[in-house]
Amino acid sequence: MSIERFFILANRAKDKDHQFSEKVCAFLQERGKICQVLYTEEERRGVREQLRISADCLLVLGGDGTVLEAAHICAGTGTPILGINLGNLGYLAEIDSNSWKEALLCVLEGSYEIESRMMLDGSVSGPDLYMYPETYGHALNDIVVTRGSGLQILQFNVYVDGQFLNRYNADGVIISTATGSTAYNMSAGGPIVEPKARLILMTPISPHTLNNRSIILSSSDKIVIEMLPPRNGKELSAECFFDGGSGVSLKSGDRINISSSVGTTRLIRIRKQSFLQTLHRKFYSI
Repeated sequence: MSIERFFILANRAKDKDHQFSEKVCAFLQERGKICQVLYTEEERRGVREQLRISADCLLVLGGDGTVLEAAHICAGTGTPILGINLGNLGYLAEIDSNSWKEALLCVLEGSYEIESRMMLDGSVSGPDLYMYPETYGHALNDIVVTRGSGLQILQFNVYVDGQFLNRYNADGVIISTATGSTAYNMSAGGPIVEPKARLILMTPISPHTLNNRSIILSSSDKIVIEMLPPRNGKELSAECFFDGGSGVSLKSGDRINISSSVGTTRLIRIRKQSFLQTLHRKFYSI
């Protein structure tokens, strides 16, 4: 596929004056491509329809967190993402900032592949199953339920396809994709999975039990997490996060409904490097 039109999304902290963004934009324009830098928050919010209609690629300048932001912007548009890493070694932003010109030339020549990564859909509903407004979201990495302020232990039931699985007493739970297996899931002791795999990982956070194992589920499974009242009779203090974004406050009886998304995140890949090689580089850099 010939890529003719680019949008650039930069991490503001790593490209404060947009100097790098404008350098990349000029490089593409000199080669006859259409390129637009998304400078403002308003431009970022309003770009989705333009991506759906006319953009061939969203260039992300930053790290994995900025790629996650781009994945949410591109959700449902089919626009592929290319990440240029301006920070530490990442899994999603694979292009080093020192080799961005060579990488873009590969893209312009068509020397690239596109990987489709599974995403999750999530929503929060009350005990009456009514979905709360503004709680529906997507996640490329994970949907996390965690305690709020204080040291309150969360108690919750987990159902898979309508069948009761287990009751947990824990600090929370991580529901992640294979892409997200190297993020919070890994930090919580969960397994690392080849990122193109279609599956759902469930990893409890600091469970208050001897059984703290992760569970690997099918991508077709539908998960429901039911929040139970705290044992001490206090008000529940818990939140739900989609890819680490703004949290949704939870109440006793609330249900977090999670399933695989119909849409995917499409990542442009240039390096002929396997996931295991990337993993080795990541471990070696620690």
